[in-house]
Amino acid sequence: MLVLVLLLVVVEVVLVVEVVLVVAVVILVLVKLVILSSSGVASLKVVVVVVVVVVVEVVVVVVVVVVAKH
Repeated sequence: MLVLVLLLVVVEVVLVVEVVLVVAVVILVLVKLVILSSSGVASLKVVVVVVVVVVVEVVVVVVVVVVAKH
């Protein structure tokens, strides 16, 4: 039982780290694109795509954590 709890904790920590890394990379890419991109429309499309990706990632993590706890 203890091993199972430890495993869940490790999985959750890994997921949180993954989300943090993804968000950090996304922010860096966005900053670079906004700096490099001269047209506002292109950067706006990129922002929308990135937001969707991040939301999907967060939803997946939440679902995994909820399923793992039940």
